[in-house]
This record gives sequence, structure tokens and C-alpha cells, in this order.
Amino acid sequence: MKEFVINNLESGQSVEKYFKKLLPNAPLSFIFKVLRKKDIKINGKKVEKDVILNAGDLVQIYIDDKAFEDYGKTPNLIKSNTIKPWIIYEDENILIIDKPRGIPSQSDLKKGIKGVDRLVLEYLYFTNFYNPDIDKAFTPSIAHRLDQFTSGIMLIGKNIETLHELAKLIKDKDNLKKYYLTLVAGHIKSGGTIDAPIVKNSQQNMVFVDKEKGKEAITKYKVIKEYKDTTLLEVELLSGRTHQIRVHMSYISHPVVGDNKYGDFIFNDEFKNKYHFTNQFLIAYKITFNNTSGILKYLKNKTFEISLNEEYKNILRNI
Repeated sequence: MKEFVINNLESGQSVEKYFKKLLPNAPLSFIFKVLRKKDIKINGKKVEKDVILNAGDLVQIYIDDKAFEDYGKTPNLIKSNTIKPWIIYEDENILIIDKPRGIPSQSDLKKGIKGVDRLVLEYLYFTNFYNPDIDKAFTPSIAHRLDQFTSGIMLIGKNIETLHELAKLIKDKDNLKKYYLTLVAGHIKSGGTIDAPIVKNSQQNMVFVDKEKGKEAITKYKVIKEYKDTTLLEVELLSGRTHQIRVHMSYISHPVVGDNKYGDFIFNDEFKNKYHFTNQFLIAYKITFNNTSGILKYLKNKTFEISLNEEYKNILRNI
């Protein structure tokens, strides 16, 4: 038998979710067998798998030591403060960072690629906020993703309650506003709204506008500045679909500069040769918390904004 006391980071999740995170290498058949036999007790009582755990609860799991050792091996995590220069804001609940372009949101450790999710854990391990040998049931996590070659603001929940609140805020676009800066090809004289449903093709890893089969996708934009052959826009997402800004701007014939998937390839080549810029010009630069509640109520009406880095500034100066 193994015993654990639920801490503040681990509270708020179900018995099933806790058990799966506690034994990340266990096959689902083993997980379901233990849950079905109710070989887990909370405060001395057998419970159903969907019971929610609270801080201070005593969890007793009746499995043999070898199974626990085999299925509960700690991931090989190092201590690192790599992301420290990226941090915009941090407290006991939330971490807000400015992700550099080129870093994926999620890791592919089989290929040796570390994403924001892994780098965040290494930082929290470095600061002694998180310890993978102790905090096995809850792992601090990113609340949303950015494309690998989109830079800008990302939100990380440091406890389960914060992650739940962030999930609600992200789903309800009125209470969490996300804004992007993007340079697009051609001239746009005034702002507007793009209401064009999007469907994803997983085989091609692309999305397309499809007014019959697509999911609702709405993008608002306003003109910040017109240049000779391009326009700088502020874009607000009213829905959060994969590649939404990129496919919507392409849909109205003003693709994001440098976009190698939905962009104007001839225009991109000319721009690259002239300004030596080989990436997409898209930055998640501002986020506003409106009517927050619960654990994040202190962030109500707060805005976090980043400045363009020197590379982007130089591009705008040169054009």
C-alpha cells in the first residue's frame, strides 16, 4: 500500500485523473482495473473514480511496490532557468511568459525537442516550486498553445484551480481578450471582421475555410499603419481555432508576411531577399483579463503587453 496526502497543487481533480498522473507509465487496463476494484481509499473510505480530491485528503492505494515502481517512474527532469528572461509576470498561481519564435508549445522528447511545457517545468523545478519526485499527481501546465513560429504571450497554470479558471476564461472570449500584431501583404484601408468557419485537415496539418462543414471562426482586425506594400494590423481573436489568423488573412487576400503555409510564396521570397526576414510576422502581444473570478479575481481588468523585439522593429523601420 502507498499513502499520499493531497497538497494545494493537487486538489480539485478527480481520483481517476490523480491516479493516472501518479502512474504515467501504467497501461489503461491496469488503471481501470484498480479503479473498478476500488483499490483506492480517500480518508479511509472507498470512493468512486469521479470523486474530487481536496487539500489534506489522505489517499491510500493498494497496489504492490513493484507495480508502483514500474509505472510511476519520475521523468528525467533537470533544473533550469532558461525561461527566466521570458517571464512577464509570476505569482503563486500563474506564470505569464513571452515565448520566443521557434520554440514549440509542446515538447517532442523522442526527437530531443523541448517545448514550453517542458521548459516551464524545468524552471519551476529550479525555483523549488515544483518537484517531480514529490508532486507526482499534479503537473503545472500551459493553458493554451501558440504556433512554433509565432512569438508572444502564453499563460501557465501553476495549480489545478488556476488551470480550471484559465480554461473557462479562454473559452469565454468576453472575459479574456487576446490581441496579436501582424504584418500582412498589400494595403488594408480600414478595420473589419472576418466571419469564416474553419475545418481542419489532420493529414495535411492545415485548416481551410469551409462555410458548410467548418467550425465558427471570427477574427477582428484594425489598421495600425500602412506601408508601401504591407499593412500592420492589430488582430483580436473572437474564437480560437488552429492557424485562425493565418488562414483568415489569406482568405481575404492579405496573407501574413513570411507565412510558409498559407502565405503568398512569391511575395515572401521578395520580402526575404529585400529584408532578410524568413519567418512569419505574427506576435501575440497583448492579453486583457476582464471579469475574472475565483482564484484569479485579483487579475480583473489587468492588461499584460509586450513590446516588439529589435528584429521586428528593424523590419518596420526598413519598410
